[in-house]
Amino acid sequence: MKDTKLDKMMPVDKALGIVLRSVEPVGSEFVELRQAANRILSKELAARRTQPPFNASAMDGYAVKAADLGSLPEKLEIIGQSRAGVPFAGDLARGQAVRIFTGAVVPKGADTIIIQENTSVDGISVLVQSSSPPGKFIRKAGLDFSAGEILIPAGTRLNPRHLALAASMGHSRLKVFNKPKVALIATGDELVLPGEQISDGKIIASNSFGIAMLVEQAGGEVIDFGIAPDQPKELKNLINKAIREGADLIVTMGGASVGDHDIVLPVAQNIGFEFEIAKILMRPGKPFLFAKKHYRKRDVRLVGLAGNPVSSMIAGDVFVRPLVQKLSGVSADALEPIAALLGRDLPKNNDRQEFMRAQLDRRPNGTLVATPFDRQDSSMLANLVRAECLLIRPVGAKASKTGDSCSILLLT
Repeated sequence: MKDTKLDKMMPVDKALGIVLRSVEPVGSEFVELRQAANRILSKELAARRTQPPFNASAMDGYAVKAADLGSLPEKLEIIGQSRAGVPFAGDLARGQAVRIFTGAVVPKGADTIIIQENTSVDGISVLVQSSSPPGKFIRKAGLDFSAGEILIPAGTRLNPRHLALAASMGHSRLKVFNKPKVALIATGDELVLPGEQISDGKIIASNSFGIAMLVEQAGGEVIDFGIAPDQPKELKNLINKAIREGADLIVTMGGASVGDHDIVLPVAQNIGFEFEIAKILMRPGKPFLFAKKHYRKRDVRLVGLAGNPVSSMIAGDVFVRPLVQKLSGVSADALEPIAALLGRDLPKNNDRQEFMRAQLDRRPNGTLVATPFDRQDSSMLANLVRAECLLIRPVGAKASKTGDSCSILLLT
């Protein structure tokens, strides 16, 4: 029986809300520190130690008592040295000094570091010629952080600075969210892979390469199932295989419309996917499918993108990227539009929200000016590469003039 609710085109915002509804990260695991780069921390990280763990010298010089420096110059007896990793073992008494190096433990009894430039040495004595305020060149224990202090919150995408800090905090392994497994299936009898011979009527499958990188940037792990011909049995086998191999999300490219050879929806319905979206009020990207299937205590999601390259990539940015981010533990729900000025006149928009490829100029005062390309055909991938942003035009937008305010999405 035909599901008539799928005949209605859905607004972009409503569709995005459905796609991101009730999305939870797909689990977590411990990984070695070196394998944690760009992963999403699943549990807040507290310091296991205090840093520095002792009062440390910030300069090369001499550790002394401030009380010995009432009148300068002052000669003090050198009784030993403290260097990084090898502290001075005794206590400092009146009239004494300890040679000290950067990063070394400040000896007990010392409260002042005299930098070596302000001293001269005569045998076992040091002549202090100029003083320093007590504590000036001493890094107090806990100056950076203290044991138990939470320094990296859950949900953080770990960059090189985070890993260095985690190591300093005493962590060798970190608990991170699992990368969601995203299965990619390109569909169409007309498709061949790059490098293969192209005969009449054939075209190169390009979408899966762009969507794969988009998924990986968003934190997902790609499982590429290649090209499925326009045969229901072949597509059904690939989708079932993706489910069995643990895919959290299946992204098909092509076959998402309503033509005789657009088979993704009926095939997925036959497998047991329940569809919530079949087309959206969006240009480019009107053909768009979204469905879910519960399989062995987990939800498997399916997104069907259009076959046209630009439709696929733009819908990928608007829908797939935030979905993968949420599955991987990132809290951001979607790309955030930012304000700009329009670089040329535009006629009124029709009944679909439009995402126009545009170049971006930055004025000296920081104002952004977005100028859409004249040609916006959804097959023109080179224009998408030239674009720096997408200009968003709401449904039914009135004619706009150069200099009017507008909203854009920056392209990465």
